[in-house]
Amino acid sequence: MEITRQSALFFIVVFGPLVLLSYIYGVSRTDRPQDLWGGIPLSWQTYIIPFMFIAAAGFLIYWWTIFFKLDHNTFSALRWPWGSSDGKGANRILLAYCLILIPSALWLESTLFHLSNNYSWTPVLVIGILVLVAIGNIMIGFLAYGAYQDGVKGSGMMITGAVMLGIQCIVNDCILWSFKFPWK
Repeated sequence: MEITRQSALFFIVVFGPLVLLSYIYGVSRTDRPQDLWGGIPLSWQTYIIPFMFIAAAGFLIYWWTIFFKLDHNTFSALRWPWGSSDGKGANRILLAYCLILIPSALWLESTLFHLSNNYSWTPVLVIGILVLVAIGNIMIGFLAYGAYQDGVKGSGMMITGAVMLGIQCIVNDCILWSFKFPWK
């Protein structure tokens, strides 16, 4: 199956809202939504909540730039900073977004599953999901840096978007939340 720019865009347009719907659905089923914060102190929450919106803006900046600002040839030429272009930029973008969106849609349910069960493996599931999202975020950052190396107009916006998303996904979720959560 050939992965095209349109198929990658379709995936993101479908799975992006599914992530938000999974959060709405999960929180609506939670008796105590505060439990989802785990061990994050209230004082930290006032710092983290604005970064959720910054992350959403970064996601949209990156998404808009790659799908609506880059021409077809530039999009296809997206590469890792250590490699050369082979015309498979859509494959790389789709892989990175799969690692961001699919696990993100599963995170809240896996956390609720952990909170309602006493299995020894559920922390590995939840943290593993957050690690996959972080890897996907790092991958979009690498693609942005590869575009910067190639002098692509808009690569600065791509890097900015990846960093904005990364503060939340990598630092706040994968590292801080995982470290502070009271794993049973």
